Amino acid sequence: LYAYHGYWKSPMGMNIPTSTAYFPEMNAYGASTKGLLGSGLFNVEAGYYDSREDTTATQIVPNDEFRFLTGYEREVAKNLTASVQYYLEWMMDHDGYEQNIINSGGTTDTARDEARHVLTLRLTQMLMNQNLILSLFTFYSPSDNDAYFRPAVTYKITDHWMVTANGNIFIGEDDHTFFGQFKYNSNVNLGVRYSF
Repeated sequence: LYAYHGYWKSPMGMNIPTSTAYFPEMNAYGASTKGLLGSGLFNVEAGYYDSREDTTATQIVPNDEFRFLTGYEREVAKNLTASVQYYLEWMMDHDGYEQNIINSGGTTDTARDEARHVLTLRLTQMLMNQNLILSLFTFYSPSDNDAYFRPAVTYKITDHWMVTANGNIFIGEDDHTFFGQFKYNSNVNLGVRYSF
């Protein structure tokens, strides 16, 4: 069980007169569990995000949300692990949210959906006495029709030196969706790490 009293983690509020984004106050309540299921691990988490501020003529704040996550992970072959997850964000009073957009002079063309669904798949393969690790972490949202792929290769040269190559690949039809907004920001990075 958990509870949080503070602010949204991203600037989801909008001060209309100044056109500036800000971090609205919120509470969160939830519970999570994990355990063995068959030959793998499962996890379930549910939470409720309670906006402590109300939308007014001078500010727009996010509506309350219900969030849910469930997943399963297991070794599918020697040194190959696969995990899948399903994530849901369900906005409360979606009709009121769209009406607030219209009242502030906007259109609902780019409004968030009432429910956002995300499916993830993560594959991790260890090779060469576990000195070489190949990983692919994928996120796909059928509701937003966008995706994020994070491939990675890590090679442990010695006990002290390790090199890594990562990619961040974003795909999406619309510029206003969660991953689609980053479609022109796909990148590759390389790293070298020394540990002592």
